Amino acid sequence: MNRAHFIRLALLAPTLMAWQLQGHCAQPGLPGSSVYQLKVPLVDQDANPSRWDEAPKGPRIVSMFYSNCDFVCPMLFEAIRNVETALPAESRQRLSVGLISLDPKRDTPAALKKTANQRGADETRWRLYRADAADVRKLAATLGIQYRQLSGGEFNHSTVLILLDAQGRVIARTEKIASIDPVFMKAVRTQTAKD
Repeated sequence: MNRAHFIRLALLAPTLMAWQLQGHCAQPGLPGSSVYQLKVPLVDQDANPSRWDEAPKGPRIVSMFYSNCDFVCPMLFEAIRNVETALPAESRQRLSVGLISLDPKRDTPAALKKTANQRGADETRWRLYRADAADVRKLAATLGIQYRQLSGGEFNHSTVLILLDAQGRVIARTEKIASIDPVFMKAVRTQTAKD
């Protein structure tokens, strides 16, 4: 995907989010900019049903991935673990992680569980989710993540870490996953230091 395509998506993201959140999706008590305004059913790596709008309280790193990815997605997991490692233990316990699969056809709960184990996810705070294909598209649009499936079953997708506050507002985002982004890290420290 070219740079112009990503720029167009970034400019359209607020409009898409507003369109998705109109009327029946609105959650009382949440700010209008909250990504948790979107009601999407999810199933996690333990086959537990939940909903996107019932996210854990507190700051959260979210992103999208797929288990059969051999290059960028493992780096995404590593980037999140690096952010966590840079936090004091007390702050780390305040941070949760939610990763949504782009590949609901292959990413069953069992496949997600295997990925969580292989990638060293702390399952006390990390949830790997699947949703149906239509809801994956809604979540991707809401989070400003672009993706498309290629003919061989792989996915071309933007790789981004998104920090949400307790009410689901986007506080920071970074596409820098090869090393820690200091601006993103500062935002994580600020959010996890709060009572």
